[in-house]
Amino acid sequence: MITLAVDCMGGDHGPRVTLAACRRFLDEHADAQLLLVGLPEALKGFAHERATLIHASEVVTMEDPVEVALRRKKDSSMRVAIQQVKSGAAAAAVSAGNTGALMAIARYILKTLDGIDRPAIASQLPNALGGSTTVLDLGANVDCTEQHLLQFAVMGSALDSVLKGKEQPTVGLLNIGAEAIKGSEVIKKAGELLRQAGNSGSLNFVGNVEGNDIFKGTTDIVVCDGFVGNVALKTGEGLAFMVSSFLKQEFSRNIFTKLSAIIAYPVLSAFKKRLDHRRYNGAALLGLRGLVFKSHGSADELAFGQALNRAYDAARNNLLDRVRRRIASAAPFLLPAEGGSAPASI
Repeated sequence: MITLAVDCMGGDHGPRVTLAACRRFLDEHADAQLLLVGLPEALKGFAHERATLIHASEVVTMEDPVEVALRRKKDSSMRVAIQQVKSGAAAAAVSAGNTGALMAIARYILKTLDGIDRPAIASQLPNALGGSTTVLDLGANVDCTEQHLLQFAVMGSALDSVLKGKEQPTVGLLNIGAEAIKGSEVIKKAGELLRQAGNSGSLNFVGNVEGNDIFKGTTDIVVCDGFVGNVALKTGEGLAFMVSSFLKQEFSRNIFTKLSAIIAYPVLSAFKKRLDHRRYNGAALLGLRGLVFKSHGSADELAFGQALNRAYDAARNNLLDRVRRRIASAAPFLLPAEGGSAPASI
């Protein structure tokens, strides 16, 4: 049995969405069980033979500062869910709550892995090849050193080996050009470290990539700091929204545009589905001594279900052990790094 702990109170919609997604997930995964964490009144009435209700007395809101969530709300559904991972009761935790609070609480309770200074947020963005590109960091670390970027590459490789079944996924470093001489001093130094790790066989580093390469699918993984990564994430979501809005507009115009839209609908619909950010929901908080997955705060039932699926796949395929092995392999290049910033919200 794969056991997941779910913060049922997090996100914009709370139990109305999370519980519905949990029920569907249980119906689709006979080898999974859930620990549902939330306020007693919110969980009342939910029953499933493979679900256990765990009560919490507090909720971390989307507006709560990190300090309030971490130091004052010690019995929040978010914290109790992560504690299930710490105790070994659950293999992974899933929450749609406040990103900064989730990262801070997870780091405080689970601690970081040896060789990793700062956890990173990693998720997938759709690409032109019909698959997805794993991008990290997506907002946890606005200012990064070259060591941080190397650590992200190592952890991202482990994640991709689980999600895509590739033992040696390709890694690209996001830059303003493909040439090694371009970029800031940090990016240049990161490129050198990544090349050294690549030459040793610890990584499959292919060099610098540009922003459009994320959506082209040039590499399996793109590494960047959290500021740039968050901008890329929101740009991808904005593109999906634009396509959806375009389809609605074309069907509401005159008879000629309606006919044209009807003829093109199968192609446009497939394109819209490929760009649907809900299908890629579920960001991994990598670098912790336990598995934690972050769902988008506005997630609906479909999207939150995808986050549950990602956590399930990560636990079933021993993502944590894979991260540890890759860190050990790249240990000669993973010197202690300093700096970084507080978690940001995605």
